[in-house]
Amino acid sequence: MLLKSKFKLATAIGIILSMLSLLVHLFLANYSAGGLTKGSMHMDDVLPFGQRPRPRRLWGPLRKLDHLHPFVNPSKSYAAPSKHNSFIYAKIYGGFEKIQSSICDLVAVARLLNATLVIPEIQATTRAKGISPKFKSFSYLYDEDHFIDALSNDVAIVRGLPKDLREARKKIKFPTVSPRNSATPEYYITQVLPRLVKSKVIGIIVNGGNCLQSILPTSLEEFQRLRCRVAFHALRLRPQIQALGSQIVGRLRASGRPYLAYHPGLLRDTLAFHGCAELFQDIHTELVQHRRNQMIKRGTVKEQLTVDSVSRKMAGLCPLMPEEVGLLLQALGYPPTTIIFLAGSETFGGQRMLIPLRAMFANLVDRTSLCSQKELSDLVGPEDPLASDLPQPPPPKSEKQLIEEWKRAGPRPRPLPPPPARPFYAHEKEGWYGWIGENDTEPDASPIEFRRQAHRLLWDALDYFVSVEADAFFPGFHNDGSGWPDYSSLIMGHRLYQKPYGITYRPDRKIVAALFENVSDHRYHPPRNWTIAAREHLNRSAGVEGVVSSAMLSRPVSFLSHPLPECSCRTPKSPAVQPVKDSNGRLLFGGEKECPDWMVRSLAMASAKNSEPQNEDYEDELPEDDSSPDMQQESDRSDVNKSSEQDEEMDPDD
Repeated sequence: MLLKSKFKLATAIGIILSMLSLLVHLFLANYSAGGLTKGSMHMDDVLPFGQRPRPRRLWGPLRKLDHLHPFVNPSKSYAAPSKHNSFIYAKIYGGFEKIQSSICDLVAVARLLNATLVIPEIQATTRAKGISPKFKSFSYLYDEDHFIDALSNDVAIVRGLPKDLREARKKIKFPTVSPRNSATPEYYITQVLPRLVKSKVIGIIVNGGNCLQSILPTSLEEFQRLRCRVAFHALRLRPQIQALGSQIVGRLRASGRPYLAYHPGLLRDTLAFHGCAELFQDIHTELVQHRRNQMIKRGTVKEQLTVDSVSRKMAGLCPLMPEEVGLLLQALGYPPTTIIFLAGSETFGGQRMLIPLRAMFANLVDRTSLCSQKELSDLVGPEDPLASDLPQPPPPKSEKQLIEEWKRAGPRPRPLPPPPARPFYAHEKEGWYGWIGENDTEPDASPIEFRRQAHRLLWDALDYFVSVEADAFFPGFHNDGSGWPDYSSLIMGHRLYQKPYGITYRPDRKIVAALFENVSDHRYHPPRNWTIAAREHLNRSAGVEGVVSSAMLSRPVSFLSHPLPECSCRTPKSPAVQPVKDSNGRLLFGGEKECPDWMVRSLAMASAKNSEPQNEDYEDELPEDDSSPDMQQESDRSDVNKSSEQDEEMDPDD
């Protein structure tokens, strides 16, 4: 009896101690989680009252560039155009960035030749059968009426040729020219103008964008301004695209937080041109190599088919992978809750390429996650149905037909029939995947593929609008170097013109590749000095140094990527800036003229109206680290006893 009582007492004491231990653990866990939640809410989430602080080091504005303002009015006497009997019509092939650049060049060419420009024809929409009859060719992307009215003082523009000339064009009675990439003004004066005077009508076929050289002589400075007026004012997206783009921007900022736009730049043509096939695996490598082989046959690429992709990446010729971009954003100090808008209609490799970035930044969104299917369908407009280009399964057989086949099968016993063929799924026959495993020749585009190409123009235009309005922009690939205009560079040029004070990163991919090479074994927990080095480079790329270095690469290829100094003016009280010139003595930065008095007064009034006390997080210089002062002092004390060459690995929980 006594033994049983002692056993019960020991059991009760054990239960009580277990309960006390459990309560202590729950209390400690609750206290720890509460502290983390409190810190996370204070640092990352939206504050319950008022607007969340916007630290200057992450979201701007940049004071060293806020004295630049868009100004593209003619600086000299500029005679209005008059109606002429000579006409220029044009066909433009390529994606959104090539269309945008080509139209600006065509307007300048029409002014140079003193001819009337017919609204250019966008071939990606004219070849797509059955798309919305509301929007044809040029009006599929842009507002035609605004385009004509905005340039009425620059170039005479008509919607089409007169009826008699239209009939003659159908009979191919007019000459056509296909200017080479970056053709000079002398080419148009000596080669095109005589034929235009003789025939009164001439067609220009533009395949790769940039039908006029980027850097024009000083005497043609007004033509540079004209190109800016076309790109940033006359080429207004049609109202439906602007309305949906504004809704997307509103939804991105609905929580009161800013957002960052990111364009991966992972395009099949780009990867093939620069020889970056080995960055991928399996079928994607074959697809890139196939496209590169096509470029070699056409003479676009004058190299061997197989090259060392690793060396190309180390030279800065390949796009940054989304995983690398995520690590760079972390090094800059962007919290995991940062809203990132994914721009661009094509990301080669698909969603699997974005998995690492999405793991680091859960708020990675795109147009499909911000818009309903109806909103996107309304943007496309009503379209005629097309037959699917996927293989159709054989029609089902009736029971009577099956019995008849069984009776005709021959005497029994007979071997078992072969198992049914494996069904083909849609993704195995759609787009690139359907032909690469069956033959070596890429098939001609089907009607559905032509329609998809037209839709990609809409998605690129929509994302272009959202990216220009973003609080910060990060390109995965820019400054192509191939001679073609690239999507990210056009966005960066538009942002430099419209909001130069905004955060726009211009990373040097060669420096970034070297950084990742030095930390390849522990990318996700890099040493502290690596993080500081990456942050310093990216912060410099967003300022004047990045603007100048990017201009040296992009301006010789595409003027719209760096529309300075012709398309901006400088306020009189701006800080003194040393003009920067390229190797040929042309100004890249610092040569902007002073803004006119009326503009200075209006800017001063707007500044006084919108002036607000700045948050304590706003600083003139970008800090090297976003750690708290206590943590920084502790880190400094711990580094005293270490040599300057020793590298400490950062604590992942720090």
